[in-house]
Amino acid sequence: MSLGRTGIRLFTVILVGKLFLQTRTEESPSDHLHQAESLLKPTVLISVLARNSQHSLPYFLGCIDRLEYPKDRIAIWAATDHNVDNSTAMLEEWLRGVQHLYHSVEWRPSEQPSSYADERSPKHWSDSRFTYVMKLRQAALRAARRLWTDYILFVDSDNLLTNRHVLSDMIAENLTLVAPMLESKSLYSNFWCGITPQGYYRRTPEYIPIRKWKRQGCFAVPMVHSTFLLDLRRRASQELAFHPPHPDYPYHLDDIMAFAFSARQAGVQMYVCNRDHYGYLPVPLKQDQTVEEEEESFSHTLTEALIDYAMEPSQYVHLIPKESGKMGFDEVFLINLKRRTNRRERMLRSLAVLGINTVLTEAVDGKALNSSQLQAMGIDMLPGYKDPYSERVLTRGEIGCFLSHYNIWKKVYICVYVAVLVLEDDVRFEPRFLSRLVAIMDNVMRADLDWDLIYVGRKRLQVKEPELWVKGVSNLVHPGYSYWTLGYVLSLQGAKKLLHAKPLNKMLPVDEFLPIMFNQHPKDEYMQYFPQRDLRAFSVEPLLLFPTHYTGEPGYFSDTETSTIWDDEAVETDWDRDGAKRRHEQETEELGFRAVAPHSVHHRVPDVAASGYRDEL
Repeated sequence: MSLGRTGIRLFTVILVGKLFLQTRTEESPSDHLHQAESLLKPTVLISVLARNSQHSLPYFLGCIDRLEYPKDRIAIWAATDHNVDNSTAMLEEWLRGVQHLYHSVEWRPSEQPSSYADERSPKHWSDSRFTYVMKLRQAALRAARRLWTDYILFVDSDNLLTNRHVLSDMIAENLTLVAPMLESKSLYSNFWCGITPQGYYRRTPEYIPIRKWKRQGCFAVPMVHSTFLLDLRRRASQELAFHPPHPDYPYHLDDIMAFAFSARQAGVQMYVCNRDHYGYLPVPLKQDQTVEEEEESFSHTLTEALIDYAMEPSQYVHLIPKESGKMGFDEVFLINLKRRTNRRERMLRSLAVLGINTVLTEAVDGKALNSSQLQAMGIDMLPGYKDPYSERVLTRGEIGCFLSHYNIWKKVYICVYVAVLVLEDDVRFEPRFLSRLVAIMDNVMRADLDWDLIYVGRKRLQVKEPELWVKGVSNLVHPGYSYWTLGYVLSLQGAKKLLHAKPLNKMLPVDEFLPIMFNQHPKDEYMQYFPQRDLRAFSVEPLLLFPTHYTGEPGYFSDTETSTIWDDEAVETDWDRDGAKRRHEQETEELGFRAVAPHSVHHRVPDVAASGYRDEL
């Protein structure tokens, strides 16, 4: 039987197909896995621009050092301009130390002049400054294209990429232009969800759910800035530029606005990704603020990062220790349980960053106290005391906490300290903590205010009742019934009053005792045991300290509530999850200040009156 030409062609196709399928089936899944693993990572150029950044560079560069990404697949492009500090020398030192690790390093320093001719201050974004920065970013983009890198990562030198996988994670999103969402103490972040007709930030309902991780994923947004990744393999990315601006660019001169407009004209969608926690950025300062205020703002950002991450400066940079002080106090006491090493190390790092010199004070461990010790110290519980949340009696953890503060009061009295600051080891510092507290204490002194105790952090309980402002002193109120002893300023006179009340034989938690002493406790049956209730107490407002964790939140732990009752070592007071949840819900309802209030900040606006705020949050 003979085959025609059509039959021969069909037979050949079938035969080739069978051979192809046979070859494919002979390849095992492990072969494909091996091939995937053998692929080299995409190449990335990291752009670093620094101006007056010596306060942030060691920690910023430490984050770059710790990125989990092959360094031989990374090129570094670094530039400085118009510096009055040590940024150039510091960045050059780092580049010398790491250049052998990376694929390539390009260095573009510019020391002179130290300022722009048309700038009013180092924080003022003049047209010439915008133009120069846009040219530098464009130069970095050209360098990446010249090197044929697959991606370019733009990252500001005060952004802390605490997540070591951030670069790999953003590449895995497979998007042309994507930013990892960065967090700050306020609602400020590195993306916008809306833009006004003038090109500035516009508040929209979509922003807060993304910023607070209520919605998670990657979201199309009209603006990302500060830190973002651009895929240079995409054809559309060739149309993107910082400088010169697009011919149709209609807005005020601004690098991030010009680039976002360029992306829209090229049909490139910007995305922000919040699938994980990627890092931190400081809230931008106003143009009339100083370099010192910028440094303090970054210090706060760094202390935020220290809460959850062991932030260390780059080993390739010589870090000049910040000169520490006591903010005008005789002493700054830090209370810490010896076995709580993580809290101690975090607080000591945070205080070093802030430039605060402290005396580490070992807390009394309530769990280590036995009945005979309590009896020897004359400790007894206040008759009828019960915890308002759980109805339990005093715990040994609460006794240890009280004694820890009591020992400091004694030290103040014995050493005749005029004024001290007392801090617990589980606090978050608010932005510009140091300068704001110093300013308040200066105002107190100028007003010749008679004071004994000033809360720096507390839990206000009677939130529906207004607290009166102190006449003649800014940011100070007369406090009502309050909880917590996170931080407070204490005078010698105040220490005497607390000690003379002889609280050890009628003890209740220390944060219940203090409101009794300034006559603001709601339970008269407690106050009757302390007839001399004339403590002159005040509170900073807004507060400068908050807890690192609240009841019921991940990472929360209490040494006072997780304990045993004061007169029976066999009765434990560990909170079950339901109990913690109930207290957390009650605290959330009570704490009006826990919600982050809108901040009036803007991003590098040369003329606020003319252009409006860039960021209302």
